[in-house]
Amino acid sequence: MAERITVSAKGLLFDNDGVLISSIGSVNRCWRQWAKMYGVPDAENYNVPHGARAIDTVKNLRPDIDPEEGLRVIEDLEMADTDDIEVLPGVRRLLTTLPPERWAIVTSCTSRLLEVRLEAAGLPWPEKLVAGDMVTNGKPHPEPYQRGAALLGVAPEECIVIEDAPAGVGAGKAAGARVLAVLGTHTEEELAQADWIVPSLDEVQFTASEDGLTLTFPSVKS
Repeated sequence: MAERITVSAKGLLFDNDGVLISSIGSVNRCWRQWAKMYGVPDAENYNVPHGARAIDTVKNLRPDIDPEEGLRVIEDLEMADTDDIEVLPGVRRLLTTLPPERWAIVTSCTSRLLEVRLEAAGLPWPEKLVAGDMVTNGKPHPEPYQRGAALLGVAPEECIVIEDAPAGVGAGKAAGARVLAVLGTHTEEELAQADWIVPSLDEVQFTASEDGLTLTFPSVKS
């Protein structure tokens, strides 16, 4: 049986895709279409690295092209493909009841793609946001989560990062934050660097006070 954990934090920093919503169908379809357009070998079986910025993936796959052009193409494809985007369990309850000044979204996708995905999912636009086009260095670099903590006006050590991908877990740990990983896109073994692991955010309960947040959840990490 999973051990029940209680922790306190000044703020929560949420990754988006794989934590708040699932757009894995769109991501796979669009990146395979992009890979075919740009002559990437074995394009029909390409699996994009989850948690990485699109512009970094473009640079890795086709370092010879204009990365901004490649980014615009994949963004346009993904923005037009939102039919099977879904809100993950527990997310709507959390985002509609958490004090808005206590949380931020820190995502590798661009702000315009995030806007389309949140609208398709029917989720609220965050008061505080760090998108992939707002930072110099993407995950696993600590910059995104350092910026997210700064937006909340607290130190990274006072935050809990909520992630689903190894790159994001690494970014949160490198920033000095504690990390709660959510299963779904990766295995427990791949997320082993996280402090705790939960099956979904539906398992997370919280109470808010003037001093911050108290979270309770069952961690499956031994």
